[in-house]
Amino acid sequence: MDKILIATKNEGKAKEYRKLFEPKGFEIVTLNDLNDPIEIVEDGETFAQNAAIKATALAEKYQVIALADDSGLMVDQLDGAPGIYSARYAGDHDDEANKQKLLAELAGVAPDKRTAHFHCAIVVASPAGKQLTVEGEVNGMILEEQRGQGGFGYDPLFYYPPFERSFAQLSMEEKNSVSHRGRAVKALMERFDAWLNEVR
Repeated sequence: MDKILIATKNEGKAKEYRKLFEPKGFEIVTLNDLNDPIEIVEDGETFAQNAAIKATALAEKYQVIALADDSGLMVDQLDGAPGIYSARYAGDHDDEANKQKLLAELAGVAPDKRTAHFHCAIVVASPAGKQLTVEGEVNGMILEEQRGQGGFGYDPLFYYPPFERSFAQLSMEEKNSVSHRGRAVKALMERFDAWLNEVR
């Protein structure tokens, strides 16, 4: 059976990709399944570049199809920050500190000037270096205080006007139907089979 190596240690994300790719006959493995995962320096300037760096390095090293994604929050008032630094905006992967820093940066900014979007890039790479890149985006506003218990990261601060709730107040199904990752995954599934035929 063909394998796809997902550049993640997050089992929730792995489960999501299994649901997509197992019906196509692929076995999904993650960084947790590797004995000697390589260190990858993500020094790209965009989400797509960072995802491509991860996917191509893994595909080349382990000689399998590899998939990596990179995503984050871009706030217009902050010239697109935190952007590619979303996960370590206030230090290393501290969600609460990140949210507090964002609220502090936007203190006193009028509600209508707090526009933002989540962006996601997914890159699939073959061992020979052929890439498929897809992206997804969702627009919203940054709240002045956290709302909701669900989701992760900046979700409690990201208000989605069509649903009149924050991402942390949505069910998983609701969020996936409109989220940046949901949209990128949809684009990936529309183009994956044709890409696979080219690289085989």
